[in-house]
Amino acid sequence: MNITTIIRSIRNIMRKDEGVDGDAQRISQMVWMLFMKIFADKEEEWKVSRKEYKSPIPEKLKWLTYRPAGR
Repeated sequence: MNITTIIRSIRNIMRKDEGVDGDAQRISQMVWMLFMKIFADKEEEWKVSRKEYKSPIPEKLKWLTYRPAGR
């Protein structure tokens, strides 16, 4: 599966969400989700390599614990 197919699949799922209006908003939300996932992966590396590392993101908003409202 290539990136274009994945993005189309995500957009099709998001089109069913009444709270998302238009492709511009969907793209913005996809970029934010991608950032959060990449940041979560980097944090795992930093926890191992930097003993003093403290996450700037509250636990309830982290990738692994975040759940969108109503889900």
